[in-house]
Amino acid sequence: MDIIQILKDELQINRSQVEAAVKLIDEGNTIPFIARYRKEATGSLNDEVLRNLDERLKYLRNLEERKSQVINSIREQEKLTPELEKKILEAATLVAVEDLYLPYRPKRKTRASIAKEKGLEPLANLISLQMTQTPLLKEAEKYISEEKGVLTAEDALNGAKDILAERIAETAEYRTYIRKTTFQEGSLDSSARDEKTESVYEMYYNFTEPLKKTAGHRILALNRGEKEKILTVKITAPEEKILRFLEKKVITRDNPETSGILREVAEDSYKRLISPAIEREIRSELTENAEAGAIKVFGKNLEQLLMQPPIMGRVVLGWDPAFRTGCKLAVVDATGKVLDTVVIYPTAPQNKVEESKKILKNLIKKYGVSLISVGNGTASRESEQIIVELLKEIPEQVQYIIVNEAGASVYSASKLATEEFPQFDVGQRSAVSIARRLQDPLAELVKIDPKSIGVGQYQHDMNQKNLSEALQGVVEDCVNKVGVDLNTASASLLEYISGINKTIAKNIVAYREENGVFDSRRGLLKVAKLGPKAYEQCAGFMRIQGGKNPLDTTSVHPESYKAAEALLKRLGYDIKELSSGGIKGISRKVTDYKKLSQELDIGEITLRDIVSELEKPARDPRDEMPKPILRTDVMDMKDLTPGMVLKGTVRNVIDFGAFVDIGVHQDGLVHISQMTDRYIKHPLEAVSVGDVVEVKVLSVDLGKKRISLTMKIK
Repeated sequence: MDIIQILKDELQINRSQVEAAVKLIDEGNTIPFIARYRKEATGSLNDEVLRNLDERLKYLRNLEERKSQVINSIREQEKLTPELEKKILEAATLVAVEDLYLPYRPKRKTRASIAKEKGLEPLANLISLQMTQTPLLKEAEKYISEEKGVLTAEDALNGAKDILAERIAETAEYRTYIRKTTFQEGSLDSSARDEKTESVYEMYYNFTEPLKKTAGHRILALNRGEKEKILTVKITAPEEKILRFLEKKVITRDNPETSGILREVAEDSYKRLISPAIEREIRSELTENAEAGAIKVFGKNLEQLLMQPPIMGRVVLGWDPAFRTGCKLAVVDATGKVLDTVVIYPTAPQNKVEESKKILKNLIKKYGVSLISVGNGTASRESEQIIVELLKEIPEQVQYIIVNEAGASVYSASKLATEEFPQFDVGQRSAVSIARRLQDPLAELVKIDPKSIGVGQYQHDMNQKNLSEALQGVVEDCVNKVGVDLNTASASLLEYISGINKTIAKNIVAYREENGVFDSRRGLLKVAKLGPKAYEQCAGFMRIQGGKNPLDTTSVHPESYKAAEALLKRLGYDIKELSSGGIKGISRKVTDYKKLSQELDIGEITLRDIVSELEKPARDPRDEMPKPILRTDVMDMKDLTPGMVLKGTVRNVIDFGAFVDIGVHQDGLVHISQMTDRYIKHPLEAVSVGDVVEVKVLSVDLGKKRISLTMKIK
């Protein structure tokens, strides 16, 4: 198998790009490093393509390894033929390899293996040849043996039938046809175990849909309903068509002595052995594909959430709302440092509204709070009402925003939060997290397990290892796209940088605390366990403000410093000019990139990246994302009327639509059919988490707390 060719065809890129990427991955380079600093070699493959390539490379190498194991196992049994070896080597999937291996796989006891032990294989072979003119029961009498437990001719015949049924079930060609036919023409059916049970699965109580059309989110919903013992789910296959196929394959002679028996054997083989196995396989494959799709959506949502623009230079009051235990508040300055924490009780059962307002007014005045970040959990609605009343009573210009607090409680109870704020209780830590995730969403959200951030669907029902690996990759890509300040970044943020693991991240922080700030990227080489390879991978993503070398503030990699310095000198610039926010107009001075790159002995793509970086050093890609909507007033769900047009923020994107925060306590749903006039396969083609969109209210159901929205406004 030519793995490089397969990857080239699947990813639709050049063979040289695949070869370069595979070589770089095998040399231990990380995906963010390859995507950013090895564009010359890969032809500028981005991190998404590189991650897909890496995933498929692992699968295909695993497939090759499995083929080798299977061939060796069959060879040891002395049953390997050149034809079989060729089929195994040409198999394109693990399923195809396992189909071919099935007859040779060591088995636990089966009805067929017991029949073989009783010496009934010759009788099975006789039936299979379909040439006998003697009645089969007569032939079977020859195999009666009290010693072997074959007491009658019927026993002998049944044993032979079991052997033949297993042979049919283990024929790769038959399984391939049945699997394909079942998928193309079969249906996925579900019914309620008890029709009287009220549940969220009522739409699946009498449900049927062609297998090939079943959407991923429905597969995951059916799986969950089945797991919760509310639904019975099964696959209905085109049984008659499959049985006719098997009979045609198995019955090769028109022999009245054997045809009836073989028809019976084919049916038994399908119903008892093949059908249950194929159903398991198809459902497993459907689930895998549904999970892969859901993980992809989760990853895209997470990326958008992490890449939300930070709100810089504001003193923020974080508000973790609650009823009985009170609302926890934390004031943090523009750098995220905690200035004050307090608990107020404006909500039921205490209802100390005036006392709470007095405390809030003092905090706003004392610390210059200009923004309140309110968690969207329990008592959020009640807290919002009080904040809006308060804003009308004070002279200061203060705005508020409702933030998704998913994961704040997970973080606040974690070991990491305990180490960061040993003096605070869980509620205070949560309020700090709610404030900081507005100031710098990326820096704060990396402290939380990505699965707990609440932008996915069915995340608890899927393969947790696959989900974790995919989401870790998303976080890694986001952190490296933005880069980190080496002298202020937390260990939680540093561990996502290319080439850095948890241990090295802690060692960097420990070194900083012991020796003071880094004044040069080269200083990283003094950190315990951070060797030359790790330095190569991480250096370009680490920024140092006010260090010895102005290039350390940029994303120019140290390996390109010589070229960058020569470029500046050639164009008549002083490197110190970088410190005042970049060298404006440098890109206009380069007229021939190809010629200049040859003179500087670097690649043309690298030169373009350097010029772009020198013009705008360490520019934050998050600046291009839509800014969050800050509010000063509040609406209630009952204030909404159909036809009302509002601005909202996309909170979550799922397979069938998107949930949009329009400033009332309940997010509204824009169904995929209401997103755009053109046909789209998935909502992600139209919106992303964090997008600010204009929507029109279609309907409001106060009882069920449901708001239907449309983005088709014109």
